Amino acid sequence: QVQLVESGGGLVQPGGSLRLSCTASGSINFYHMGWYRQAPGQERELVASITSGSTTNYAESVKGRFIVSRDNTKNMVYLQMNGLKPEDTAVYYCHGRYKYSSSGGSWGQGTQVTVGS
Repeated sequence: QVQLVESGGGLVQPGGSLRLSCTASGSINFYHMGWYRQAPGQERELVASITSGSTTNYAESVKGRFIVSRDNTKNMVYLQMNGLKPEDTAVYYCHGRYKYSSSGGSWGQGTQVTVGS
């Protein structure tokens, strides 16, 4: 399993943008990748995913605002977040699962995103 490290979180004003990055320790060519988030007192939820074939999927709450992408040549996955709202405040986690595995996968340590003034 690859090791994953997120970066790019921070404090941003409502309406602002951030780009999160997820760096993998090895090739992600055959990995389905996803971004999840967890707010205090809430369960972890899927924000966006991108398959090994670059098919994307988004939570309804972020559709039209967030864009997930991947660069297999750099072993990286990105989450471009635009039009940020206070309710987007959470710890964001990167997840990767080998496409031929039905469960499990790797998690990063998370990066904090705070939307507020």
